[in-house]
Amino acid sequence: MLRLIPAPLHRAAYRAAHGIRKRWWKLVKPHLVGCSVVAIDLQDRLLLVRLSYGSQAWSLPSGGIHRNETPEAAARREFREETGCDANAMILLGVEDEQLYGARNTVHVFATRISAQPTADRREVMEARFFPLHSLPEPITEKTRRRLAMWRDQSKKR
Repeated sequence: MLRLIPAPLHRAAYRAAHGIRKRWWKLVKPHLVGCSVVAIDLQDRLLLVRLSYGSQAWSLPSGGIHRNETPEAAARREFREETGCDANAMILLGVEDEQLYGARNTVHVFATRISAQPTADRREVMEARFFPLHSLPEPITEKTRRRLAMWRDQSKKR
């Protein structure tokens, strides 16, 4: 149904909703629970997305966990929604607490290997691309840098 809305109007709605959501979180300060996915392809490249709202910096596929949804199920859903790809085995790297626009946000960070090519819907996600780990694009979010360091630390232990 949402596909019937022209993409530029859809992107404008995302930007407006994001602005309202940020203000609401600053006012109410809810405890949010989310997920984030570090996805590496067979050439050891990192998959990053650039959203149509917010800072528009490159980041990991991420999103909120719905009520009665497990963190892994949410990570798979968000990953599919933002990249068009299904994730293989998901490995929980860790859970971190952070501030998100005044709200407490608990994030479950997962890692996966993928072989498919991502596709951006050009509505919520403007770009979804692989980058060599030694040559990441700028700007990139600090959260992405932190979660990538978490992945690197976990990879050394295996």
